[in-house]
Amino acid sequence: MNGKRDWIRINPPVFIASGVLTLVFVTFAIVAPQAAEALFGAVQGWVVETAGWFYVLAVAGFLVFVVLLAVSGFGRIKLGPDHSEPDYSYASWFAMLFSAGMGIGLMFFGVAEPIMHYTSPPVGEAATAEAARQAMRITFFHWGIHAWAIYAVVALSLAYFAFRHGLPLTVRSAFYPLIGERIHGPVGHAVDVFAVLGTIFGVATSLGFGVIQVNSGLNYLFGVPTGIGVQIMLIAAITAVATLSVALGLDAGIRRISELNMILAVSLLLFVLAAGPTVFLLQTLVQNTGMYLSRLFEMTFNLYAYEPTGWIGGWTLFYWGWWIAWSPFVGMFIARVSRGRTIREFVIGVLLVPVGFTFVWMTFFGDTAIHMVMMQGIAELAEAVAADTSVALFRFFEHLPLSTLASLVATLLVVTFFVTSSDSGSLVVDMLTSGGDESAPTWQRIFWAVLEGVVAAALLLAGGLGALQTATIASALPFAVIMVLMCWGLLRALRIEAVKRMSLREARVEPRGPHAALGWRQRLRAIVHQPRRDEVAAYLEGTVRPALESVAAEFARQELQARVGDGEDGRVWIEVGPGDGDDFFYSVRPRAYDPPAFVLRDTRADRAEKLKYWRAEVHLREGGQDYDIMGWQREDVINDVLDQYQRHLHFLQAVGQRRAAASPPYGG
Repeated sequence: MNGKRDWIRINPPVFIASGVLTLVFVTFAIVAPQAAEALFGAVQGWVVETAGWFYVLAVAGFLVFVVLLAVSGFGRIKLGPDHSEPDYSYASWFAMLFSAGMGIGLMFFGVAEPIMHYTSPPVGEAATAEAARQAMRITFFHWGIHAWAIYAVVALSLAYFAFRHGLPLTVRSAFYPLIGERIHGPVGHAVDVFAVLGTIFGVATSLGFGVIQVNSGLNYLFGVPTGIGVQIMLIAAITAVATLSVALGLDAGIRRISELNMILAVSLLLFVLAAGPTVFLLQTLVQNTGMYLSRLFEMTFNLYAYEPTGWIGGWTLFYWGWWIAWSPFVGMFIARVSRGRTIREFVIGVLLVPVGFTFVWMTFFGDTAIHMVMMQGIAELAEAVAADTSVALFRFFEHLPLSTLASLVATLLVVTFFVTSSDSGSLVVDMLTSGGDESAPTWQRIFWAVLEGVVAAALLLAGGLGALQTATIASALPFAVIMVLMCWGLLRALRIEAVKRMSLREARVEPRGPHAALGWRQRLRAIVHQPRRDEVAAYLEGTVRPALESVAAEFARQELQARVGDGEDGRVWIEVGPGDGDDFFYSVRPRAYDPPAFVLRDTRADRAEKLKYWRAEVHLREGGQDYDIMGWQREDVINDVLDQYQRHLHFLQAVGQRRAAASPPYGG
């Protein structure tokens, strides 16, 4: 049994159902591409005509939801225990957010989308100054805070329940406040299957766009022919590179390539700023941002109901579907790298930083292209974009210096974005299909990386860009419903936590004096003394453990279940309750601290380690409580346990009253 767990760690219902459904789709698309293309077209038409209003309303609600969470009192809650710290620096965090979020899309649409809106706006006359303003406003809208709000909803839910409540890092965990332990049954399996399918199709869409653009770049640079056959070979080659990154893992693979992406992207951005109309670009950046903010509310709810057009289905609804389909993947990935940050810090970082970079990117590339067409009279650029959007970026570079070098860097950047999307997506799908296991065997992640490439190839065979767009919009619809329920579950859990925090502050407990048995001189010596680890360990065994055992024995006499245990790091703990999730938990852990600067004269690493001092800190279920009980007498420790237990009972009473008030009358 142990050997089996070493080489395979899956949640069979999710793994098998997701794999079978994906393979059925791939087989259908390859065996009957014409029928698949017709079916995709019919599905997209139905979604746009029937469910477009739901997409628009849901995305608007997601944005309002995350912003209100950030500015409310919930914003101070950490995505993890209260004592947790972020795993990654801001620079690495932002790089991974950006690369996983929408890197390939920026390369594909950075020039193409503004030009296409300029030459064919949804309303109004084309190729005018107003069309240029509208083109950038729409582009900002599609790539702005709505997209990242979608990601933030999923990431917040997953990070909160996984890191703060110890549930698996899977989408089903967000439903725990709504359906409880049933998340481990068929309902939870279905939720995770939808998340897997949305992730696979969302990532495959990006891979399809990316490989089409890589093909165009190689054709421009080296004369490599363009076509489905070449693109499938490119998918195979780049997927092979992605599997290597998958094998290296999150820190050695994805993080390093993400940082390389940022370096290349910033270099390309600065090149366009310097080589293009610099002053014009800085002016339009300010103006575009102002127009976006001033028209944000109007654009959010505009469905063109009074002037029906197919434009919204090919653009706005496609983007909303694309971001929703990507949200399980990007959301779980963002959650994975955001442990230890507060909700407010998380929302500000996720909404503003990548969006700011995206606005700069779209302005520098899009407005330089518009300037070429509108003011420099380079009409062939607009014609090239209309003929083939995948060559837009390379035709754009033709009118700037060092065009070959810029095109080479752009092609390399698309490849590295392809790799980070593939390996990040396979990491997330593997976690979903293994029940949240972050240490699953490497072959499982490689399997999903290869399958994502196969789906991208199948979609290209079944209709190219049209099939990519349709698969994205259709796969996103069921997950959009799941996201609405995730918001409800997260809000419910946060409200319960707020009740608990308030009850801990307001509960009336007996006063205690932990050092009452000591004289003031002894107390001063205890304050000044900096204990070593062995002293703290001896204190935990000699004083804390007997105190907890005494409390547990008294609980047993009162016919309450109580258990005392310890951990590998030397911690000692007591847990009281039947094990139903509302148990009282109290532990004391040894924790090391660096000495003050005036103590650390010797900067050698081994010396610094020896000079560390230790504290015996109290931890509850929610995390560290930031106070030290080292030196307290046995009775003081017992009183502290009882104080915290009394607060816990106060919390349970407060939650019980709220639940009773929320339940329907007469048992209905």
